[in-house]
Amino acid sequence: MSLIRWNPTRELTGWTNDLFNMQREINRVFDNFFRGGVLADESFGLSYWTPAVDITELDNEYVVKVELPGVSKDDVKITLESNILTIRGEKKQEKEAKEGNYHRIERSYGSFQRSFTLPTTVKNDKIDAVYKDGILTITLPKAEEAKPKQIEVKVK
Repeated sequence: MSLIRWNPTRELTGWTNDLFNMQREINRVFDNFFRGGVLADESFGLSYWTPAVDITELDNEYVVKVELPGVSKDDVKITLESNILTIRGEKKQEKEAKEGNYHRIERSYGSFQRSFTLPTTVKNDKIDAVYKDGILTITLPKAEEAKPKQIEVKVK
């Protein structure tokens, strides 16, 4: 008779797949809830659209990039009030003729608003916004006192 070393993870093999499937399903439910969209029974529920945003800090500025595919430049408004940058707008649904027996809409439409609190070290009068290929890029220059300064260490 040979001895086999006991490995507790071997007994959990069935569990791990079930846990990963459950985690995947929970993520899907949360994604649908927070991003809006089609419910599990393929009917349409309360749907709203929230564009994805990337915020990057560089040495001299902050850069905010917002994905706005299918949104007209005229439908986007950017405001800055009390160091709160607000981007709002609307992605309008295209009018299309229904052809055939089956019609499905999976893209999200509607009004959106994203707000971000900015550091007080942003030059409010130098903010720049460029809209190109469905990407809104907002550049927020830092004031001189906010830029990193290198201090030389002296040896005595």
